[in-house]
Amino acid sequence: MKTLLITLLISTLATWGYGQYPHPGGMHPQAQLEFVKKKVKAREQPYLNAYRQLIQYADSAFQHPTHALADFRVPGYYIDAVGHRTNSRSLQSDAFDAYACALTFQLSGQKKYADQALRFLKAWADLNTSYSERDGSLVMAYSGTAMVMAGELLSDYKGWKAADRDQFRTWVRDVYRKSTNEIRTKKNNWADWGRYGSILSAYFLDDTAEVNENIRLMKSDLFDKIAEDGHMPHETVRGNNGIWYTYFSLAPITAAGWVAYNATGENLFTYSQGSRSIKRAVDYLYQYTLHPEEWPWFKNPNRGSPQKWPGNLLEVLGDVYNDPRYTDYVREARPLIYNLHHFAWTFPTLMKVQLTEYK
Repeated sequence: MKTLLITLLISTLATWGYGQYPHPGGMHPQAQLEFVKKKVKAREQPYLNAYRQLIQYADSAFQHPTHALADFRVPGYYIDAVGHRTNSRSLQSDAFDAYACALTFQLSGQKKYADQALRFLKAWADLNTSYSERDGSLVMAYSGTAMVMAGELLSDYKGWKAADRDQFRTWVRDVYRKSTNEIRTKKNNWADWGRYGSILSAYFLDDTAEVNENIRLMKSDLFDKIAEDGHMPHETVRGNNGIWYTYFSLAPITAAGWVAYNATGENLFTYSQGSRSIKRAVDYLYQYTLHPEEWPWFKNPNRGSPQKWPGNLLEVLGDVYNDPRYTDYVREARPLIYNLHHFAWTFPTLMKVQLTEYK
């Protein structure tokens, strides 16, 4: 009987966010949240304008309906572009709204934003039980990250009913994390999004074994993904979208690295093998973002911008690596919010990332 009571107590504490890791945490540790609140209260830029921008998005979410699907069916883009876009957008719009509202709740303390975030989480947790077709697992993985981050940000919200919280945790474990773990052993950016989504889920669910497994997977092939000169062989072969796919791989790699750092203290941002490192790959991306005409893998490749990608990534990594080139690239585009398609570095100007102590 005593053992059973202890087991039930542990299960209950984990359900309410009192487990192996501090909650809220993961992508947004408490120190980061407190740092940003102080900056906004002091009306310090660029945080104040970035916060005002966040509020606008959160307020607009109040008017948006939910779009949950029982089966998140996402056909391959080149097979059914309309079906791919339409069903992808259902999760992407709801996930962003939930994330924006949950973050606003943490920074403002206003419960109305938490309640709106829960509206989106509940819709998917109650209805969605599967994903299907060629791109279902991938799009679920890279779009659903914002749902998990929203849930994490609401970990300490007392207005989250126990039954609804349990249902959302079940959805994360049985639907969302299932999709991420299906793809996390692939060779290209599919694996990167799988690992990022999986480590977010593992942190949220207080699953230390899965946190550690994702870190192991990241370290196991990082230097197969990154060549000595910094190019990413699995991404540069993607024709005119080689620069985009390089970004699309580095975004989840670095975001997963940030969650790993917050969970364990291990710093993958400085993990290296000879000249191969994440920084080397980011430098390569930066170089050809500035000079796409010199891209050696395809003539006239699609290029990014400071306002979108890879601006959101470079905004974050300018602080992580203390590299003023990245910061200068995005300075005039601030504040940045990236709310399209996928969610790694969504609020990069507002939510400052640093490996030193927040002060």
